[in-house]
Amino acid sequence: MSEDAHPAGVDWMLPESERPRTPGNLVVPRIHGADYFQRLCEVVDATRAGDRICFTDWRGDADERMSDDGPTVSELMCRAAERGVDVRALLWRSHTDRASFSAQENERLGERINEAGGEALLDQRVRRGGSHHQKMVVVRHAERREDDVAFVGGIDLCHGRRDDASHAGDPQPQPMDKRYGDRAPWHDAAVEIHGPAVCDVLDTFVERWDDPTPLDHRNPYRRLLQRKSRMPRHPQPLPPAFDRPPAAGPHVVQVLRTYAAKRPAFPFAPKGERSIARAYARAFSRARSFVYVEDQYLWSDLVARTLADALRREPGLRVVAVVPRYPDADGLLSGPPNRFGQIQAMDLLRDAGGDRVLVCDIENDAGTPIYVHAKVCIVDDTWMTCGSDNFNRRSWTHDSEITCAVVGGTLPRDTRVQLWSEHLGLDANDPRLADPAAGLDLFSAEAGRVRVHRPAPVSAMQRWWVMPSYRLLFDPDGRPLRQRVRGGF
Repeated sequence: MSEDAHPAGVDWMLPESERPRTPGNLVVPRIHGADYFQRLCEVVDATRAGDRICFTDWRGDADERMSDDGPTVSELMCRAAERGVDVRALLWRSHTDRASFSAQENERLGERINEAGGEALLDQRVRRGGSHHQKMVVVRHAERREDDVAFVGGIDLCHGRRDDASHAGDPQPQPMDKRYGDRAPWHDAAVEIHGPAVCDVLDTFVERWDDPTPLDHRNPYRRLLQRKSRMPRHPQPLPPAFDRPPAAGPHVVQVLRTYAAKRPAFPFAPKGERSIARAYARAFSRARSFVYVEDQYLWSDLVARTLADALRREPGLRVVAVVPRYPDADGLLSGPPNRFGQIQAMDLLRDAGGDRVLVCDIENDAGTPIYVHAKVCIVDDTWMTCGSDNFNRRSWTHDSEITCAVVGGTLPRDTRVQLWSEHLGLDANDPRLADPAAGLDLFSAEAGRVRVHRPAPVSAMQRWWVMPSYRLLFDPDGRPLRQRVRGGF
């Protein structure tokens, strides 16, 4: 496709030499876990023998119900495998549940898929202290290419995610800070992709699946767990690829990733990959009107600097970010490093943009804060992303991440309007939402569910241990040493 035929905004994307720009797609936002789970059930239930399902997950709970009366995650995937669908899963090996992670849950889901005839792997091929944080599902059809679909976003197939616009929380909650209540309200997002970019998403799965590094590499304890779970050291080969699905819509999609520099190296990213970070930097360099962010963290001076540079360059640029009011674990040891990184980033942005920068959090109609887990960015209603990556150094350099940048049609604008109408308590047809400047003023006025974000400070006494803990454990740097010295991505 010629450059002239591309829609406006395609030059905001990374060059083709770095990551494919794939036109001809239809991208649909799936806001909230309940909507995503319902749609995923429809797609998976429609598969037949010979079709294929490939998915990755940071955490998967086998018993998480996809709807009030619907199947659990394991029932959904196992039924597909039992009727002859080729089901493949890459689940992060994870750390132990005793450290508030999800090793046992991922192991349980993997075992059930394997018993049903699928193949699930517990994947620990990450940099030390890192994780596979990618969340994607790809469904391909042996005979119905037009029905092929991929989902990419921030929504894990686990407890706590099945919430909707009312934000009453998932009936199967996960442990959270007590200020979120017994059933924490949860805000999240994903995108549904139809068209040839489905194969771009699948390529990321295939690269990881085909990595020849043994799944239990260099870790005797993990090797024992792998054998206990009856997981192989190497996956079975994937079958030959299907043809690409036909064009489906007006959207250009660029699949972006993060992989850390590690040993042994990823064969598909021998020095790591930081296309997510570079894509944000490129888009922010073109921003003129506004940058809107929904993010779980908003940490790191390294990340905030890319936005600060844009604020200094463009005097009319405004930045609004929506984040959680409190960390999910705001204890004596976990809370201060969480808040330190965010306060540092907020200070850097405000130094650059003053009152043109606003950080907010949101609450439901009962006044309970909503945990923001979405990873969405919209710039000038032209370029948008949705994926697994957060605005922190860990996501941009250290953990495995995937996000989709999209331009074309009215998708960035329509997604913004959908999100703002919910947060600001307005009808989607309200003319103030059509004007980004008027909508941004409503965030400043704390309209609807929006409140100005005021994180608790980190004292001078705490900083002596918080700073090294934050940089080494909470927000580590996965770049090669030379690149750290040079700076940038």
